[in-house]
Amino acid sequence: MYTNTGYMSLQEDELLNEEIPLRVNSCGVYRLMTLPLMSTLRPMGRPDYQILYIASGKAWFTLEGHSVEVPAGNMVLYLPEQAQQYAYYLIDKPEVYWVHFTGSDAKKRMKEAGFDNSRILNTGISSKYQEVFSTIIQELQLPRSCSTDLASLSLLQLCFYLKRMKEEGGFQKNQSQKEMELAVRYFHENLSEEIEIEDYAKKIHMSTCWFIRNFKSYTGMPPRKYLTSIRIKKAKELLESTDYSVGEIGGIVGYNNPFYFSRIFKKINGNSPAQYRKAAR
Repeated sequence: MYTNTGYMSLQEDELLNEEIPLRVNSCGVYRLMTLPLMSTLRPMGRPDYQILYIASGKAWFTLEGHSVEVPAGNMVLYLPEQAQQYAYYLIDKPEVYWVHFTGSDAKKRMKEAGFDNSRILNTGISSKYQEVFSTIIQELQLPRSCSTDLASLSLLQLCFYLKRMKEEGGFQKNQSQKEMELAVRYFHENLSEEIEIEDYAKKIHMSTCWFIRNFKSYTGMPPRKYLTSIRIKKAKELLESTDYSVGEIGGIVGYNNPFYFSRIFKKINGNSPAQYRKAAR
């Protein structure tokens, strides 16, 4: 299992401090790689709020006594003291981001985001959500000046993304959006493979130009640039949280030539993988 998490060291009375508008308590991501099942059971819940974002694959939640399949492109909300029961199965290839938070504005922010009528929110798959969660994780893992405030600001940014989506009519999928959602999922699940954009477009019976145009409209960047960005982002996570060599990490994210991987990494990030790892640690 791949996991990357960040925590605040807080006592329970600090968690319940209503003088703070919004505060992140912990944040992380789970991805099953070999473990067949991961389940969570909290009959009494937690004292804080929790949002789980299904970035790829699917997860299973028990809500009001019923087992519910929640596919990628959805977020699930748990309120304080609300019973929690959910599970991830390896066969479903899940990647799930989560964040725990409290604050006097939390209830209002959740209602504005669209959780007033349902605990499951169809948000669509977007790299901007993963970027928000990854930023929060990094701020909690490497605390510096203003890290707590920046983590809370990133959570607020997520709330505003969801609020805007709600006010613009929600996430409505047409056939093109469904195709792009599947493409994003395919890229995330096959990072280590050689992916040719032309071949992928042909496989889904779409011209390369039309695929690139629709993908850019959906994600904000061309498919090749998007693929590079998620590969480098994954490489940064592995450099921070594992002891794999630079060459091994390059292979994991789809670059079998370690020199080419280092060159691409430095071009995008401004420093080499080894320099990034040293600075992060």
